[in-house]
Amino acid sequence: MPLTTRSGAAYAVQKLRALALLVFGRHAAAEAVFDALLAQFPGDAYALASRAHLRAQRGARAAAVADYEALVAAHPQRSAADWFNLAFLLEQDDRLDAAETAFRRAVALDDRLDRAWYGLGLTLIRLHRFDDAVAALKRNTELQPMSPYGWYQLARVHVDRQDPDAARKIIRHLKGFEPKVAAQLERETGLAAQE
Repeated sequence: MPLTTRSGAAYAVQKLRALALLVFGRHAAAEAVFDALLAQFPGDAYALASRAHLRAQRGARAAAVADYEALVAAHPQRSAADWFNLAFLLEQDDRLDAAETAFRRAVALDDRLDRAWYGLGLTLIRLHRFDDAVAALKRNTELQPMSPYGWYQLARVHVDRQDPDAARKIIRHLKGFEPKVAAQLERETGLAAQE
């Protein structure tokens, strides 16, 4: 929304006020400033994203989801992180189909957003769509090869898909840089790494 010089200055002052309140840990007061900004500038991306974050932090997930939904509706191409944040909250609320859609929008905007690929993989696991989960988790491990989380979930999916050889290969791979995670997988799955 284009702002006039006067309203642009007022906007900047309110934004700085909110930032100062956040620095001093006055989250409720900062949220009230974002409320006022949104009353004056409906659909403002910065105010919506900031208020959604504050709401999510204080556990008001429904209100945070509403803000993120308004944000991505008004600014669908602004940021992959907006879609990721929405998807993360939707997945927490067991709204798995909507979470999948939002995670897919996030990776469509930024194919290198590893946490969105990971979240998509977890969502697909919960939907029992293991083949699709494998593809998402493989992309996550390509982007974060030294993070054990994607590898761990990928091994678990292979077990669920009745592919113990693939799971053993991952366990062997993890032994090279995360032996504790590899040992945990061996205990949980009853599989030993292939030598």
